[in-house]
Amino acid sequence: MKIYRSLEEFEPLKNAIVTIGTFDGVHIGHQKILKQLVDCAKETGGETVLLTFFPHPRLIINPSDDSLRLINDIEEKAHQLALCGLDHLIITPFTRDFSNMSPEEYIRNVLIEKLGTKTIIIGYDHHFGKDRKGSIKDLVHFSHIFDFQVQEIAKQDIEDVAVSSTRIREALIKGDIDIANRYLGYPFELTGTVEKGDQIGRQIGFPTANLNVHESHKLIPAYGIYAVEVDIYPHVPHVVSGDFQETEILKRGIGMCYIGTRPTVDGMNRKIEVNLLDFDEDLYSRTVRIRFKKFIREDERFDSLQALQHQIKEDELKIRAYFKEEQKS
Repeated sequence: MKIYRSLEEFEPLKNAIVTIGTFDGVHIGHQKILKQLVDCAKETGGETVLLTFFPHPRLIINPSDDSLRLINDIEEKAHQLALCGLDHLIITPFTRDFSNMSPEEYIRNVLIEKLGTKTIIIGYDHHFGKDRKGSIKDLVHFSHIFDFQVQEIAKQDIEDVAVSSTRIREALIKGDIDIANRYLGYPFELTGTVEKGDQIGRQIGFPTANLNVHESHKLIPAYGIYAVEVDIYPHVPHVVSGDFQETEILKRGIGMCYIGTRPTVDGMNRKIEVNLLDFDEDLYSRTVRIRFKKFIREDERFDSLQALQHQIKEDELKIRAYFKEEQKS
């Protein structure tokens, strides 16, 4: 998959099979649509193109609305889209000027001149252009003028996307990782940089990596303890123009992830901490990606650090047992 960080970087194709959207989560509903895109390209000898936007359009249209929570950051999204077998991913900046194009300008300037669209696969409820006045009816109308085909994604498939996204967000907010991962089709991920903490974990024999999550609008799961898989990177992964390449992984392991305010030590702010099992190396300034596999228990306050230490030992045993059982299956 080739990546482009703007429309200007992209050279129009002779036979572009295009879809457009945020595709947050790249979950099982999205994956079904993307398979339709890939199958169409194989049948017609075309190349698949997904046009998405960064930052998210809602952040530009409604900058005062801070309610947006994303399932993927842009690096996680690119990784999942690459796994779907796409040829081209365009991540273009969403701007006011872009949003103010009329439907005809959007179709002519973007779909035809910039992309070389011969087929667009889009949902019945897709809207575009100034004040979102453009619709699939406009696409069908202008398809005869600009010589391209319009394939409408089935209403049921669009509803499946909405249901999947809603279920994933609801599940993560409740800490129901099993449901979230089932709808995603892969483990939910958090990516961030390790920062120095106050060493309380180290004092009780469980040193933790304090994670500063890169994407400020990323959805954070419910407070509690989780069994996680951990990838350690030498630097922050960045999506750059060119052939998509996975960032080098220094080490992979398993661990315990804690999300909460640390009530036992009268904490006030949310913390995301990871204790890597069977690992004792300096992680400061490293980038860590954690994949959530199992919810272990809710966050709670203990009467003493000794009581907390005892509970964490119990958590560790449960997590080790979980991963041991998973290896068998």
